[in-house]
Amino acid sequence: MNQDTVAVDLAGIKHRRVEVNGIKMHVAEKGEGPVVLLLHGFPELWYSWRYQIEALSSLGYRAVAPDLRGYGDTEAPTSISNYTVFHIVGDIVALIDSLGVDQVYLVAHDWGAIIAWYLSLFRPERVKAYVCLSVPFLRRDPNIRTVDGLRASYGDDYYICRFQKPGQMEAQMAQVGTEYVINNMLTSRQTGPPILPKGEFGTGFNPNMTDTLPSWLTQDDLHYYVSKFQKTGFTPALNYYRNMNLNWELLPPWSGVKIQTHVKFITGELDSVYTTSYFRNYIDSGDFKEDVPNLEQVIVLKDVAHFNNQEAADQVNDHIYNFIKKF
Repeated sequence: MNQDTVAVDLAGIKHRRVEVNGIKMHVAEKGEGPVVLLLHGFPELWYSWRYQIEALSSLGYRAVAPDLRGYGDTEAPTSISNYTVFHIVGDIVALIDSLGVDQVYLVAHDWGAIIAWYLSLFRPERVKAYVCLSVPFLRRDPNIRTVDGLRASYGDDYYICRFQKPGQMEAQMAQVGTEYVINNMLTSRQTGPPILPKGEFGTGFNPNMTDTLPSWLTQDDLHYYVSKFQKTGFTPALNYYRNMNLNWELLPPWSGVKIQTHVKFITGELDSVYTTSYFRNYIDSGDFKEDVPNLEQVIVLKDVAHFNNQEAADQVNDHIYNFIKKF
């Protein structure tokens, strides 16, 4: 379903920078009331939540959307090792402290969803309830490192494997340009594991890319994303992926721990994560529910792809509100 409420009032959103965990983090927020913390993914920004900020603030919530470490107007440490799950969850805990609340509702997508799972694992007392978009919990396999397992399943050209070597993907993205990369990823409706062309970005994630933007993504929206990624480059965002094996090495103390947070999971039937066999099997087999006993609902949105919070904003907003109002 296409998003039909395209006009969003960005004027009422307040912007500020907060000192968290040794960096300055840019935060966008609107509204008064219980805090809903919105964590974006790749290649996104606080701006990805524009539809949710508008809806939640009108329903009596304080919607807070940061640019994650290395994104947008938040500082970007230069070392790859500054992007482990501990660094990023540390940023979020410090952000929650800065908001003057003990607990937040979490809504998170893609990499933001991964961070939210680890926040729920490390500091469950800070989370009232969690609406997870697109990426389920990543169960740690004690026998094989995360990227190695993905390479064994999907080959060297699986996108996460292609992202590993510092500088290589950045150079290939530079050949096609920032706008092409952002447009290519945000508008992709390609199902199954993203396999990139060998040795180039090429057609990237979306071999069927057209000159026409979908209704939920205006030229102004695209220009906003592009302007920020032209400033930061893609390296900080790619560094999240470059720490996946290191995160695996850091996380044995939590192996097998159940996530007790109350969760609603929302994906799209065309989502490249959901239509990748490992994740689909994990969700459908009951293993997801085993790891997250309070997983209350799995919603699969018809004819919706990966960026569901933007593409199907009205539906997603309804699902968020109907879930969090119970807690």
